Amino acid sequence: MEPRSLRARLPVGTLATDAVAAVIAEASALGRVPVTAVDAEAVTMAYTSERWFRRDGEAEIGFAPLSAFFRTRDGWVRTHANYPHHERALREVLGLTGAAPGANDLDRARARLSALSTRDAVGMITRAGGLCVEVRHEDPVADGRLRASPLAPVLRVADGPIATTAVDASSPLRGVRVLDLTRVIAGPVATRTLALLGADVLRIDPPRMPEIAAQHLDTGHGKRSAVLDLDAGDDRRRFDGLLTGADVVVLGYRPEALSRLGLDPRALCARHPSVIVARLSAWGREGGRGFDSLVQAASGIAWVESRDRITPGALPAQALDHTAGYALAAGVIAAMRRRLEVGGSWLVETSLRRVAAELLGMTRDQAGQLAEPVDPSRYLQRFVVDGHDIVTAGPAVAYAGAPTRFTPPEPWGSADPVWLPR
Repeated sequence: MEPRSLRARLPVGTLATDAVAAVIAEASALGRVPVTAVDAEAVTMAYTSERWFRRDGEAEIGFAPLSAFFRTRDGWVRTHANYPHHERALREVLGLTGAAPGANDLDRARARLSALSTRDAVGMITRAGGLCVEVRHEDPVADGRLRASPLAPVLRVADGPIATTAVDASSPLRGVRVLDLTRVIAGPVATRTLALLGADVLRIDPPRMPEIAAQHLDTGHGKRSAVLDLDAGDDRRRFDGLLTGADVVVLGYRPEALSRLGLDPRALCARHPSVIVARLSAWGREGGRGFDSLVQAASGIAWVESRDRITPGALPAQALDHTAGYALAAGVIAAMRRRLEVGGSWLVETSLRRVAAELLGMTRDQAGQLAEPVDPSRYLQRFVVDGHDIVTAGPAVAYAGAPTRFTPPEPWGSADPVWLPR
């Protein structure tokens, strides 16, 4: 495995180390231990974890072929087709149905999109249920408005009793129950971090939307994974029971989807005194579906990272995802500490677009880069999961007394939807 750095035109290294440092600071404060310096090599490995992931010695395919930049008649678009339902919608719009995926799919997609305007391409694909955004240049005014608020604000939104959870340095979140309603990378990174620090994290997914296996194993350490259909009566009643026992609820679905399911963050805080709700989205409260690569394209990062100023580029990692995950985890830990002091229900939220604004507003110099790991093997962990040999990157969060290794991930959907005894 060859080490790779986080070198880019934008200071991804500074963004990453700041995000991990925030978690370390909050965990150290909660566990009442001194703050420890960030291990830059561990951060590099964690942010590029998909490059190091192996299952039975084999690397996993990263982006799907149709997740790419495409030139249109008057500009560029970026598509995302890693999930089967998004790929089906994209293939339908591009006239790629009726035949097995083949080597000429990209050529056909390029030809189809080059004949469309950017506006038409985005509209047609989006209306069909696919994912496509215009590749735009950065907007300093819009970014400045976003940076006017904290990266992950922690707000007290309702009264509630003071919590009495005992904490210690090695497991400051022991006894804390976290209900995880997130997918992909950012939300799972947040809840993986909470699990590392001792929380009982139970991830719930709908039965008809299995997670990409490698993605789940790469971010599922220390968590249990269960399946519930929240539109089915019995499953919804079980879920509502889980809500009643949760200390933290982490939400990663679109705002409109959460509202339809009665999971609006402020309503949850009002119904469940002392709960902490953490919400992550791609675009913010008003946005729709989105992924790291799409936010990079729409926010202007892709043009900043262009090597030739003709073809859009990309960051060397899914840095928006990882940063949002660590920022959300730091916010949850901060809310836990404040709940111990003054009680109440708390809301923590951030978005990939907010992280993009943070990165675009940072000083652009080489001092913000992270060094390559001298010995990557020092930061790798090996597990056997469901009969498969799994290799993943280890934790970037470290401080005096903290766990030095993740516990193994479990197969997707393999757990019962119940809380463990405290």
